Amino acid sequence: MRNVTLIATAAMGLESVVAKEVKQLGYEAEVENGKVIFEAPVSAIPRCNLWLRTADRVRLLVGKFKAVTFDELFESVKSLPWESFIAEDGQFPVSGKSVKSKLYSVSDCQAITKKAIAERLKLKYGIASKMSETGAMYKVEVALLKDEVTLTLDTSGAGLHKRGYRVGQGEAPLKETMAAALVLLTNWKPEFPLIDPFCGSGTIPIEAALIGQNIAPGFNREFASENWGFIKNKYWQEAFEEAEDKANYDQKLDIIASDIDHKLIGIANDNAIEAGLGDLISWKQMQVKDLFIRKDNGYIIGNPPYGQRLGDKETVADIYRNLGLIMRNHPSWSVYILTAYEEFEKEYGQKSTKKRKLFNGFIRTDFYQYFGNKIKE
Repeated sequence: MRNVTLIATAAMGLESVVAKEVKQLGYEAEVENGKVIFEAPVSAIPRCNLWLRTADRVRLLVGKFKAVTFDELFESVKSLPWESFIAEDGQFPVSGKSVKSKLYSVSDCQAITKKAIAERLKLKYGIASKMSETGAMYKVEVALLKDEVTLTLDTSGAGLHKRGYRVGQGEAPLKETMAAALVLLTNWKPEFPLIDPFCGSGTIPIEAALIGQNIAPGFNREFASENWGFIKNKYWQEAFEEAEDKANYDQKLDIIASDIDHKLIGIANDNAIEAGLGDLISWKQMQVKDLFIRKDNGYIIGNPPYGQRLGDKETVADIYRNLGLIMRNHPSWSVYILTAYEEFEKEYGQKSTKKRKLFNGFIRTDFYQYFGNKIKE
């Protein structure tokens, strides 16, 4: 099979981060809203699923076309080479979405797409009766935007944020993909100390440790496309071998994570052990005002409480003020804070060097960045 077109989906604001990761894997990428599109050999499917830290999932593009009637939709779907991807006994459930399109009934679009794929496969495989659909899973998405139809297969299965290490979590856990993005948006390197004073269930420090030791984030999980016949087993074997070879388990790390809630510290520690990083992160139950920094040239990366519930605003403002007072005494440190609190800079006591709009789930946030003045050794 020649090259395929892949789509790495991304949270709003993270498209450029995902594109950079795709390029680091050796593929040229185009950025669109919420996605990064690139052509690559089939062997890229295992590699991208294993290595992309900040993408939500990896989709395989089957076809694109315009359709304003259900007949057009049916015939265009049927004309696509589904047999190149879906096995004779493959399961192919269809999900859908429609935005600003004449074909606005999602359920009808799904049913017509399903019927058209089945007709095509029965014709190609010589099946007279109903298809068995007892084999591997091929999740199809039919997406309509302004009458343009995009048909994709989901190669990931569970979203890529599901790394397989989360055995517990707090009330509002940060997605693993977002936590990785926060680390990658800094210029932190594993030789520098890193502190997360609001670690919750430990997502940022765990993702930082995976980045620090160059461990592929998908190393301990499975993917839907592992069972797809057109992707040779050797591609998966080579991808896993590459991940093992590139991991630097000997890289020393200086990562400290703290939280006011002792239960969350216990959960975070369990998550780190599950990720195989038990000895790499120091966990402490502590208030921000008790933060004590001993070294130079470090990084604070945190996702503190936003103060959105009634009565929490003053408590949160106090946390930001305490952090600002402490960090004023450590000008060599860089500070990166993700929050939806609009007066963060005022409470912190300093205007940020730079800020970036990001969406934490459906919450619009800013990523405040304070660049430290590194001390040369």
